[in-house]
Amino acid sequence: MSLDRGKWATGGPETVVPGVHRIPLPLPNDGLRAINVYLLADPGGLVLIDAGWSIPESLAVLSEALAGLGYRLEDLTDVYVTHSHRDHYTQAVELRRRFGTRVHLGAGERPGLDLVLALRTDVPVTSLDVLRRGGAPELAGRLAEGYGEFDPSGWEPPDRWLDAGTVALRHPLEVLPTPGHTRGHVVYRDAGRGLLFSGDHVLPHITPSIGFELGEPGLPLGDYLDSLDLMRAFPDTRLLPAHGPVAASTHTRVEELLAHHDKRLAETEDALGAGARTGAAVAGALTWTRRAVAFDDLNDFNRMLAVNETVAHLDVLVARGRATVSEVDGVARYS
Repeated sequence: MSLDRGKWATGGPETVVPGVHRIPLPLPNDGLRAINVYLLADPGGLVLIDAGWSIPESLAVLSEALAGLGYRLEDLTDVYVTHSHRDHYTQAVELRRRFGTRVHLGAGERPGLDLVLALRTDVPVTSLDVLRRGGAPELAGRLAEGYGEFDPSGWEPPDRWLDAGTVALRHPLEVLPTPGHTRGHVVYRDAGRGLLFSGDHVLPHITPSIGFELGEPGLPLGDYLDSLDLMRAFPDTRLLPAHGPVAASTHTRVEELLAHHDKRLAETEDALGAGARTGAAVAGALTWTRRAVAFDDLNDFNRMLAVNETVAHLDVLVARGRATVSEVDGVARYS
């Protein structure tokens, strides 16, 4: 069954190729609308790529979708997760708790998940630190106060930490580390059937946030651009993203994303030339989303993403010798 492009989030299961089914699951109060999980029917059991956000509505939709395909939740044997953000990971933990489903996660996610468990918080403290470094301490303060009580139920270590390599299924999956969106993000490549389960690394309609996690931020945009370039080293595949419809070509979207970031780097450099000096000031001089929304018209959460992404672009300009940076009282000032 082929779905209309606009109905990807609510249209129910879609058979991508025989034995591979896309299942959109609901998200609570999230602008992304839904997350795609992918069901792989393997002789050794039923495998999911990503699992969704652990809310009752999501589990009910997953159960109904499986039933329509002739399966049950308890038939799921393994979940291969692309990264540890709650909309991908927490329902995997719930499936393990209820049915013994094995959970697999990229080894690069371990430091961030360890911090979640040690600090017992899902407040994006590292992103708030980047906000302060970017000259937006008031925004950081408002966001820190807006988080509710921490729910630890969805945050447990996986059964297996994955390094780069191959998952031995009837149709083998190649595990490719793609840091950037998070440090430990991985994609799963099915070379035999020409499919790429891309998680949030390559999305068909939007650009993913960069470095939104706990832990040392490093140079997340530089990592992300390198990870995009890695996709060009392999033959092209169909794109099976976590958000949005299936697309015919991974390479086409990768080229669009690289061009977008080249344009964004140039716009960021222009804002510096016009006198903006902090991440927050540069973010305020740019527009956001495909609809060119003004920074002041974003809500606080999306302002945080905007400032964090701007700082990431500024740091890449510095790394490439196109800007300089100094820090005064904990605030990075660029020129």
